[in-house]
Amino acid sequence: MKKLKNVTVLDHPLINHKIAILRSVETHTKDFRELVEEITTLLTYEAFKDAPTQEVEVQTPLEKCTQRMIAENSIAVVPVLRAGLGMVAGVHTLFPTAKVGHIGLYRDEETLRPQEYYCKLPDGIENKRVIVLDPMLATGGSAVAAIDMLKKRGCKDIRQMSIIAAPEGVEKLATAHPDVHIFVAYLDRELNEHGYILPGLGDAGDRLFGTK
Repeated sequence: MKKLKNVTVLDHPLINHKIAILRSVETHTKDFRELVEEITTLLTYEAFKDAPTQEVEVQTPLEKCTQRMIAENSIAVVPVLRAGLGMVAGVHTLFPTAKVGHIGLYRDEETLRPQEYYCKLPDGIENKRVIVLDPMLATGGSAVAAIDMLKKRGCKDIRQMSIIAAPEGVEKLATAHPDVHIFVAYLDRELNEHGYILPGLGDAGDRLFGTK
């Protein structure tokens, strides 16, 4: 895959270790869910290096000082249903006050294009930094559609965060939305003929919620 300036692929021993366990067919629902949350927390640290901040005055046991804190009410996360729900707690570990919206998409069987079936977003989201959560970035169709929906509602500061991605999906999203920074924990080899990421980890939603 060509190098894209709006794509960051993390290469960290802790993440690689956790993804190795996440991939395994022997990893059951409870552990899978916890690993998704842990990897998301590590991704969040990287994705919010330049989070909006404000200067505040703090009284220490010895004296007053000024310190920078995350600007109040400046962060929103939007999981793409349903697998994106598994990443929310990982973000809330670092940003417990982040507002949460939800986007639901399904694939039209005739056009094969993503269609909106649900969208509920926090008030004032257009003024927040928004991070779209979806553990798998495969073809990129759903990610492009979700970000299209957010932009139509006035959002301007948007980021995408995924755990596993295929080169095809990363390139599609990065090309469609060059102003959106994409953070990926691990870039896999390719998609198969059915649109599954290889080597991948199977269906993230099924493994998160024990539905298969």
